[in-house]
Amino acid sequence: MKPEEITDFVYDEAWMLDQGQFHDWLDLWLPEAIYWMPLNWNQQDPINETSLLYEDNFMLRLRVERLHGARTFSQKPKSRCHHVLNRPRIEEVSDDEARVVTQMHYVETRLDEQMLLALTVRHHLKRVDGKIMIAGKRVDILNCDAAFGNIQLLP
Repeated sequence: MKPEEITDFVYDEAWMLDQGQFHDWLDLWLPEAIYWMPLNWNQQDPINETSLLYEDNFMLRLRVERLHGARTFSQKPKSRCHHVLNRPRIEEVSDDEARVVTQMHYVETRLDEQMLLALTVRHHLKRVDGKIMIAGKRVDILNCDAAFGNIQLLP
């Protein structure tokens, strides 16, 4: 993978989320991929420790369907989000795989409420049939030990 392909992918993924293109975003995920949001700072184990999110492809698709559901009253009006990304830092790269870390600010808003989160996002990317796909995504919240409201969308 070329560095500019990798950084473009990370920026494009954030853009899809900001634009509410959740079904297109789901198409970026490999079937076996996991989206993980640890509960604790520096958490290493998603299985034996509680996490904010630990979702496979099925659960991600269920979450997106819920966001678009006619009976999802908590999303009337719909939440909106905005990502402000630092330049993605490529940690490992080969012809068909990459690991990338991106620090960002994530804003989510609905009605009179707005939430700002400082995040470190780790992508594990793989090239499959010529297309870059998400093999895993870990989202660490800087102030993960603070009390905060529900995160409705997907940072």
